Amino acid sequence: MDRKEMWRHIAEQRLAVAEALIDLDPDEWERPSLCEGWRVRDVVAHIGLAPEITWGMTLREFARAHGSFHRFIRETAIDRAALPNDELIAIVRRVAPAQRLAPGTTTKEPLLDILVHAQDIFLPLGRDFTMPEHPALVAADRIWQIPPPFGFGAKKRLRGFRVSATDAPWSRGDGPSISGPLQAIVLLISGRVTAALPYLSGDGVQTLAVQTKE
Repeated sequence: MDRKEMWRHIAEQRLAVAEALIDLDPDEWERPSLCEGWRVRDVVAHIGLAPEITWGMTLREFARAHGSFHRFIRETAIDRAALPNDELIAIVRRVAPAQRLAPGTTTKEPLLDILVHAQDIFLPLGRDFTMPEHPALVAADRIWQIPPPFGFGAKKRLRGFRVSATDAPWSRGDGPSISGPLQAIVLLISGRVTAALPYLSGDGVQTLAVQTKE
C-alpha cells in the first residue's frame, strides 16, 4: 500500500469514527475504553489531537510528563477530553484529511492508531465497527515490528506462539497456535489481549489466557 492509499484509508476511518460517535449516549462517553485508565472520551480526544502534535508540543508536554512517553500521550488526551462531546466529534471530523505525522512516526502509525482506537471505543460499548482488511494487514505488520517503549512489544509478549489470522494472509511466530479473525489478531498484538481472547482459538490460547491473568 502506497502513502496516498494509506492517507485515504486514514481519512475514511477517522470520518467513520466521527459518524459513529454521533450515536453514542452521553453515559457511553464516560465508560471505560479498552485502554486501561482511559474513558471513551479520552480516546476520542486523542484521535483528534494526534494529527496536531508538533515538535514544540512534544518537547513541552514530554517535559511536563517527566520524560514518560505514555504519560505524555495520556495527559494531553485528558486535557482535550474536557471539551463537549459535539466539539470532540467536530475535531475528529476536521482532522480527518490531515496528513501531518507526529514526530518520529511513519504513515503507518496514524493508520494503526485509528484502526486500534476505533475498537478501543466501540468494542466495550457492544457496538460493531468493522476493521477493513487491507489497512488492518498493514497495521498488523507495523504493530508486530515496533519495539517498546514506543510500540506494543508484540514479539516479546507473544514469543513461543504461532499467531495467525483465519480470514486473511497474516501469521507470525512459531509454537502453539493462536488464531482468529484479523480484527481480533490486531487487538491481540496491540495489547488488548482480554478483549481479543473470546475470538481466538488454538492450542496456545489457554496458555495465553493464564499468562494474561498473572
